[in-house]
Amino acid sequence: MKTKIILFTITSLLLFGCKQEEKEPKNTAISEESIFNLSSKWKTQDDKTVEIKDFRGKVSVMVMIYTACKAACPRLVADMRDIESKIPKEDLKDLNFILVSIDPKTDTPERLKVFAKDNFMEDEHWTFLQGTPTTVQEFANVLAVKYKKISPLDFSHSNIISVFNREGELIHQQEGLGVNNTETIDKIIETVKK
Repeated sequence: MKTKIILFTITSLLLFGCKQEEKEPKNTAISEESIFNLSSKWKTQDDKTVEIKDFRGKVSVMVMIYTACKAACPRLVADMRDIESKIPKEDLKDLNFILVSIDPKTDTPERLKVFAKDNFMEDEHWTFLQGTPTTVQEFANVLAVKYKKISPLDFSHSNIISVFNREGELIHQQEGLGVNNTETIDKIIETVKK
């Protein structure tokens, strides 16, 4: 009899405990270090309006470029494509490759779409973003990217590729052009597997 009472009590507690767990909301809080705290609106190369927090849940690899750039940006684009090519295909579904324009006046969604096509960056994991001068500056500050307009069509800018975890926290930065990206790739794969 005591055994039946004990079993009934344990079963009741387990069932009650499970029901309590189901009622508790999932943690949707965003840490203070997350880029998902930015509330700015952006246009994609498909002319869709998004916020940075829309990329939550995947590891993000981000770089700031502009399409009229003839010097550093083609190398940054090549570096992003090289990183993508070294990621196992099954992990690409858990990644966002995001290229943010520092020239929102020129880099319209239409122009970004053509640029994506010309650079073989049309897969679902590639996103190009156009903001406003204010949102671009805010985003650059978060990434520690410096840029300055030096002529009507040219900018001087930092060459930094940033990696963010699924919660939008910066976990790695690669600085320079054509540098050895082994550490960056290892960090991306390690973070995707978490």
